[in-house]
Amino acid sequence: MAAAAGRARGSRGRGAVGLATELGAQRDVVARAPMFGRAVNFAVMDDPRPTAGPGAEAANGWTLMAVHAHPDDEAIGTGGVLARYAAEGVQTVLVTCTNGEQGDAMGGVQPGEEGHHPEEVAAVRLAELRTSAAVLGVDHLELLDYRDSGMDGWSANKDPGVFCNVPLPEVSRRLAQLMRHYRPQVVVTYDANGNYGHPDHIQAHRATVAAAESTGIPAKFYYLAIPRSGFLQVRQLMQASGVSTDDFDLPPDFGVPDEQITTVVDVSAYVGQKREALDAHVSQNQNFFFDRLPDEITTAILSRESFTLRSATNGSAREDDLFAGLRKETTRGA
Repeated sequence: MAAAAGRARGSRGRGAVGLATELGAQRDVVARAPMFGRAVNFAVMDDPRPTAGPGAEAANGWTLMAVHAHPDDEAIGTGGVLARYAAEGVQTVLVTCTNGEQGDAMGGVQPGEEGHHPEEVAAVRLAELRTSAAVLGVDHLELLDYRDSGMDGWSANKDPGVFCNVPLPEVSRRLAQLMRHYRPQVVVTYDANGNYGHPDHIQAHRATVAAAESTGIPAKFYYLAIPRSGFLQVRQLMQASGVSTDDFDLPPDFGVPDEQITTVVDVSAYVGQKREALDAHVSQNQNFFFDRLPDEITTAILSRESFTLRSATNGSAREDDLFAGLRKETTRGA
């Protein structure tokens, strides 16, 4: 697909995509050229996609679609599986719903502070997203081009034009078009609480569920999961290493109970790519606690990605592969 420039259109982004395209090659925006990765087919979803067409389905027939709310979410939550399945020859499709206007500006300038210009923040973050997607081997990056709603309780939540306030049928219709175009067997997004209550994550969840149900296309539908026991283990490792756990001052019921997690994917071979994808989001790096941890703890955190299976036509109750029950075992491994 040809790259597309952003345009002002209702509730969606106001030129940020076009500015990001101009900034995308600047090393001061994306930090550095990727060590890993390949060219990404990049498009702003505007014109309707055909039901099927050249490039819509992978040569081997397998497609993974990840639906995320903001630039950087793809690296944090699914960087490992995107890299792993791309290496295995699975077509990977990343859908990013917003342009990330409510993220920090360069230098840690936060929304509402002097020097924070949402349009410029979005342009930088979208350029970083393209680098991250390339690092992770993503085949197709689709931008829905909505405006970031900000964290729950922020004043931006009240803006009728931000993503969380866009009518659900509009968003789900657009996601359904992408599902019909790419026909993914596996779709991944957030759980009903957006994993931690972010309004954009919740909207992405609702729209993705509605699109999957209306099309009936994905054979398997997963929610990202943070294992409760894993969270506690990381906290213990940090304390044992003398690392402050102030950032881990979360409720004791944070995370998903272990018995609800159906799938744990080993992505240890792709930790290097995942870390580089995270590093691509240089404007947001001050928000990543990984950089403050010893390498062995960071590696342990990034080596596994967990999910809860929502629906399936096949597959076991406990899995180590998002395509379990769909692909023959001989196709696995990279």
